[in-house]
Amino acid sequence: MTNNKTPIGEKSIVLIGFMGVGKTTVGQLLADKLNRSFIDIDEEIEREYQMPTTEIFKTIGEKKFREKEKETVICFANQRGKIISLGGGAFMQKEIRDACLQNCIVFHLDISWEYWKDRFGTLIESRPLLQNKTMEEVEALFHERKKTYADHHSNVMTDGFTEEEVAKQIINLIELPEN
Repeated sequence: MTNNKTPIGEKSIVLIGFMGVGKTTVGQLLADKLNRSFIDIDEEIEREYQMPTTEIFKTIGEKKFREKEKETVICFANQRGKIISLGGGAFMQKEIRDACLQNCIVFHLDISWEYWKDRFGTLIESRPLLQNKTMEEVEALFHERKKTYADHHSNVMTDGFTEEEVAKQIINLIELPEN
């Protein structure tokens, strides 16, 4: 349910989806094309702690990271006119889901397991939740998270599309006249 007090054209756009699906790249493209500010939640947290997410997980732990993530997302979800890229696990928190779904337009960047698993090797070093996991464990996480990602305003399939094409799909969806 979206907040009817904010005109749809002023709502922030939130990108959700599994890690490595392209939320940051698509978000940057959208921000440029729509002349909006781009916020990558993980980068905001990394800037505050002055270390990469993998180090944050190691030094202060995932629990503290998730608390900071919730605080940061809710702050930005209450602002207008932003493009916000969430980390792959952020939307698992009910408070984050509720804030985003109520105040923003949430786009799920969807990817099939067949397409995603080809990216595994390039993602493992920068994603703390992939480290020390078997491909079977990652696949289970992928399918578990997909259930939560199903709670969105619009789904955009990314299989076989460039980030530019995905951004254009989203722009076309938000520019459709309302009935």
